[in-house]
Amino acid sequence: MIDSLVTFVIGTAGGNAALGIVLFTIAVRVLLLPLGVKQAKAAQLRERLAPKLKELQKRHSRNPERLNKEMTALYAKEGSSPLAGIWPSLAQAPFLWVVYQVATHPTALAGHTLFGAPLGHQVAALVANYGLISWPFLVFAVVIFLIALVAWLTARKIDGPAWIRALPFATALFALVMPLAAGLYLLVSTAWTAGERAVLATRPL
Repeated sequence: MIDSLVTFVIGTAGGNAALGIVLFTIAVRVLLLPLGVKQAKAAQLRERLAPKLKELQKRHSRNPERLNKEMTALYAKEGSSPLAGIWPSLAQAPFLWVVYQVATHPTALAGHTLFGAPLGHQVAALVANYGLISWPFLVFAVVIFLIALVAWLTARKIDGPAWIRALPFATALFALVMPLAAGLYLLVSTAWTAGERAVLATRPL
């Protein structure tokens, strides 16, 4: 099954596995676009509630349990939840699992690279095979850096508790322990999310 999927994805990209992953990611995000709209609505709601949320944080700064209870109640009045913007990200989990299975398959991505870095290698394998100072490791490092950069740009626009603002950076941590193919998927997906939010933020939902 994995071999058939890889053959199909790579075939649609003219034999270029990296391009195939990019196209697969874009197809997934188009499929999940309705959830992206819901995520944008949640972001707009957080922005609208920001003054009230900051007031609650000041009032209950020494009582985290009471703060969470009051924040939940505030969102409930709007028919939402503090976690409303997280579900679209969770919906991608099955697709990321597929990419991970492909990337870790013994032969699926053999010989396929991203600018010379093997798509099926994790950072530890790259260091072991090519060294810390090498072109393949640099390619992997650039992918991680770009994911972290998108996470930073995303976190700047999130209002709420520190743990919510820190969530975007979890993507970079995942990419560190996953094969480069999965890191490429995460980079394209997070960049899509940032662009999607920027476009939807300019229009009322």
